[in-house]
Amino acid sequence: MIEIPVSPIAFKIGPVVVGWYGMMVALAVITVVAWALYSVKKDPRLNGDVILNAAIVGIPFGVIGARLLHVIDNWSTYSNDLGRIFRGDGLAIYGAVLGAALGVWIFSLFKKIPYGHLVDVIAPGIILAQAVGRVGCTLNGCCYGVETHLPWAITYSHPETLGPQGIFVHPTQVYEIIFNLMVFGILLLLRKRLRPDGSLFMVYLSLYSVWRIAVDFIREGKPFLFGLHEAQVISIVILIITISLMAWRTRWVKKGEAEETGDTPAA
Repeated sequence: MIEIPVSPIAFKIGPVVVGWYGMMVALAVITVVAWALYSVKKDPRLNGDVILNAAIVGIPFGVIGARLLHVIDNWSTYSNDLGRIFRGDGLAIYGAVLGAALGVWIFSLFKKIPYGHLVDVIAPGIILAQAVGRVGCTLNGCCYGVETHLPWAITYSHPETLGPQGIFVHPTQVYEIIFNLMVFGILLLLRKRLRPDGSLFMVYLSLYSVWRIAVDFIREGKPFLFGLHEAQVISIVILIITISLMAWRTRWVKKGEAEETGDTPAA
């Protein structure tokens, strides 16, 4: 079994406290933007300026969405101190993804950019960024699993950790890092092989939704609806939508056909 003695605080500069979680979230944002910039270098429909402008709109929407879902999931805590909503940390990854997706969609409408193609380009970067973010969760001590006696179980020993001390739990953060990297590889293999635009993004959403439904059964959390966690309920809704859309629209294209870009973007 593994002990994690790491403090959630990376360093301090005077009164400013910098935590591992915040650092990893910032690095995750940089990861997805850097991936998108790299991916559009030879893209005939997108360029670096579009990516940067989309990021300027999408990132604030993502932060707001992440905070909103976190507050909803923990409303029993925040309802007693509404001011706490606007201070402190706590983010929900689904809120970040869906909020940013909404912001980018609004941006694409105003700029007349093919939204489906844009989110397809970004999709591998999103799951890679999520892997980076879970490193922060691991060091922070949040998002851990239920108690277990498996050989790779973890426990936290630093006094300031948010993780459980004295008991061993599933390292669900590490499980997700591994899963996210696997999905990243799958998305790389499927790039340019699915039509219409937007299909790769739906594959990403589907795979991550299946994961969250499964892993949350061994992850600590509060019941949200029908005994399920908030993320599980959202995952079920997303899975129903994405599977239905892919069954109706998505098709596999051959390697030569994959180079063509004349498909109508998906809604």
